[in-house]
Amino acid sequence: QVQLVESGGGLVQPGGSLRLSCAASGFAFSSYAITWARQAPGEALEWVSYINPTGRTTTYADSVKGRFTISRDNAKNTAYLQMNSLKPEDTAIYYCTRGASRGQGTQVTVSS
Repeated sequence: QVQLVESGGGLVQPGGSLRLSCAASGFAFSSYAITWARQAPGEALEWVSYINPTGRTTTYADSVKGRFTISRDNAKNTAYLQMNSLKPEDTAIYYCTRGASRGQGTQVTVSS
């Protein structure tokens, strides 16, 4: 079955960086687009970024454009989200998704 496992979250100071990973299994990873989404406490799930199956097309929410970079390594069945210049408002649980499937998420907390 589809399995997505996120990792790489943690506590970071404003202005810092984190790199999230999403390890995929149970499906042909290189054939599917992957998205990253996040959910802050008390808020709805927010789409963050998208990457197409080949990695050649990426899109970003305006709130993260210029600070976050999505990528993938199809040989490793893994997607990444590089997050730079982090802000307190980036605090959330981050999920990678494939269609309606998503992982358990990884917590990102940006605080001094």
